[in-house]
Amino acid sequence: MRYSFRLSELLGHVPDPRKRPGTIKAIVEHTGLDRHQVANLLKNEVKYIPLQALSRLCDFLIERGYVPADELPGALFAVEPEHFWELLARRQRLELCVGVRREEEEEGPEGAWVVASDSVLLGELLNGVSTLGGTAKHRRDQSPLESFPIERPHPELLKQSLVWSPGQNTAEEVMRRAAEVFEEFCSLPTDKSLISLGSIKSNPVTEMILAGAFGASAFKSQDDFQRSADRSCPFFLRYRDDDPHADSCCGGVRLADDTRSKQPGFYFETPSGKWKHIAWRAADRDAALVFYIHRESQGRLEMALSGFSGRATRLLAKTLASRADDFWPPVYEGQGIQVGAFLVQYTINQRDDSHDDILQTELTAAEKVHPLDGEVIRRRLERGG
Repeated sequence: MRYSFRLSELLGHVPDPRKRPGTIKAIVEHTGLDRHQVANLLKNEVKYIPLQALSRLCDFLIERGYVPADELPGALFAVEPEHFWELLARRQRLELCVGVRREEEEEGPEGAWVVASDSVLLGELLNGVSTLGGTAKHRRDQSPLESFPIERPHPELLKQSLVWSPGQNTAEEVMRRAAEVFEEFCSLPTDKSLISLGSIKSNPVTEMILAGAFGASAFKSQDDFQRSADRSCPFFLRYRDDDPHADSCCGGVRLADDTRSKQPGFYFETPSGKWKHIAWRAADRDAALVFYIHRESQGRLEMALSGFSGRATRLLAKTLASRADDFWPPVYEGQGIQVGAFLVQYTINQRDDSHDDILQTELTAAEKVHPLDGEVIRRRLERGG
């Protein structure tokens, strides 16, 4: 069992220098600790902490009114997750966000609807979090000492958010609503997670999560770059011709002048700087993305679950049900964050040509999970930060 240090979360500290005026200085002046040590404590990057330093930090938190004395030092520590579903279940607040659509003749949101494939994925998420992927029943209710019950992690608050899918309202309203949801989430002080269901083609909050993670401008195309190495994101969603072509930092129709991207699907960067392609093909190929950035010291998790198509979204729900730990552990850990970035390649084993194909939630496909390289993630994070 591993523990993380929650000083940043308790102080409401965020990495953006514009939002942390004097935090480190105030701690240093009150505790006498070294500035470098305080910075590492805020990033959850210390391997040990002397009892004297811990005592001084507790005094600081009590005197400044951040934490009651009877909750310390316990409030400074949290159990780190050890599995994919535990990563979600250990958050106090879980917010699920989906994109909605409407008929062209409707003007208001009253008749808006959620795509069937997103509903399937939403259901699997709720099932996985509530049952820890089906393992909760195997956890012992009591420890060997009967007076110390073993806690089953679960969110204390569940929230659902709806945003307009691209093309279902004006571009300004789509971006405004997405920004409203994302900024409200960021402003919350509690231990929290935000999961965006759907690709950038259907959920603009996915765009905001990816842009924020890699320091890019959301809703701004990077299709005119000459070099693929200059792109902000280490993966790229290449639209189909008949897809909504929303401006995006991680999607479009041209990866770069120096890298061909004529075929739809996902592209991802390798350590050598070359890009590999996971194709979409109507008959027998599909792809999905699982991305998360976990700032444990801040009690903040953001995740995007993106099928390239509705079919891939339903397949991803099935993958999460049976192979969720293929998306664990994170591919990168450093600077106080953990990043998971995985692309799933699907080869369809059977095809149903009937009109009921959209209703099939038990599609059969061979699946291969491609973890992105941690060094590739590190390069992009450091450049974006």
